[in-house]
Amino acid sequence: MLKERFLKYVQVYTTSSEESTTSPSTHQQFDLAHILRDELLDLGLEDVKVSDHCIVTGSLPGSSKESLGLIAHMDTSPDFSGQGVKPQVIENYDGGPIHLKGADLTMDPKDFPDLKDLVGKTVITSDGTTLLGADDKAGVAAIMEVLAYYVAHPDIPRPTLKVAFTPDEEVGRGTENFDVQDFACDYALTVDGGGLGEFSIENFNAASATVTIQGLNIHPGSAKDKMVNALDIATDFHQALPVAQRPQHTEGREGFIHLHTFSGTIEEAQLNYIIRDFDPDLFQEKKDLIQKLGDFMAEKHHSQIQVEIKDSYYNMKEKLDKVDFLIQEVLKAMEENSVPVRLEPIRGGTDGAMLSYMGLPCPNLFTGGHHFHGRYECIALEDLQKARDVLISLVASLGQRK
Repeated sequence: MLKERFLKYVQVYTTSSEESTTSPSTHQQFDLAHILRDELLDLGLEDVKVSDHCIVTGSLPGSSKESLGLIAHMDTSPDFSGQGVKPQVIENYDGGPIHLKGADLTMDPKDFPDLKDLVGKTVITSDGTTLLGADDKAGVAAIMEVLAYYVAHPDIPRPTLKVAFTPDEEVGRGTENFDVQDFACDYALTVDGGGLGEFSIENFNAASATVTIQGLNIHPGSAKDKMVNALDIATDFHQALPVAQRPQHTEGREGFIHLHTFSGTIEEAQLNYIIRDFDPDLFQEKKDLIQKLGDFMAEKHHSQIQVEIKDSYYNMKEKLDKVDFLIQEVLKAMEENSVPVRLEPIRGGTDGAMLSYMGLPCPNLFTGGHHFHGRYECIALEDLQKARDVLISLVASLGQRK
């Protein structure tokens, strides 16, 4: 049933939009929300609803006083088309190149070495014309299977299970209308991670920086000692930042300063950066560097430069200390299901990070997916089954807590 659920969900068009100002950012996300609402009702969950902002919630009462939230997002990334997904199912993958038939392209293990970990498994891809949508419909499918399991096994002690499926995670707005108080949950997991065994209890601290540079346009024929070219200053500004701290030169626990848009004219130029680091002190240093460089360049070029820095989210590790028991229970459930543990810091954000700072501690569990946000996205069914099994074991173990 897990395979069928997953294949059904990925074929529902739910791409979110960075340009939209509505919530949800795209109306088509309601299509999957309504499907999930109906399935939750069919399972017999209580308090099932779809909010005006496309958040699906429901509750399965348990035998203990505690409650565990299971959370995944319904939207897919706007980085690549998510409309008209045509899944390909490759049984007993032999480790060779995978032909993406719709685009007549090949996913070659030479370029994607992690495919070696999927040999012998059932691999699911798109046909290459779209992304697959395992991020995060794999998480949605796993959670639905856990709920179905416990509906079918009511005698197994368990905490109350609270479920939430959110929109717009991919555009950083998945929790902006999430009512933590109304959700009324003690602790939660987002099921939104990557490959088998990946378990994340920390993520980047994140900020955005907008640098606006004012210039003065004079006819180039008479510009000597008069023209102030905002484009030249912007170029000078960016080149003054440390090259080693660009994302293409960082990995693991290294942070970065990333220029993601640059636009302008001689009169005005704008650079937009994202700033990331796991360490709060290094995070602050990067923000201070941008600000001080703006002041320096303004004096150097006799220009007006405005630097606006806005924090986006923070490392959830700071909020997970009080639920160390949950982390240990997850690790135990992974061991029980012979899942190798990979404690991976998230080099990005997650709904769980935002929720942790909103008062709902929320680490992140793997789904088994690979190569998210593009045509080469894939997942091994057996790895998704492991995610489901870990959750089932976790719920049973939490049901024994006194």
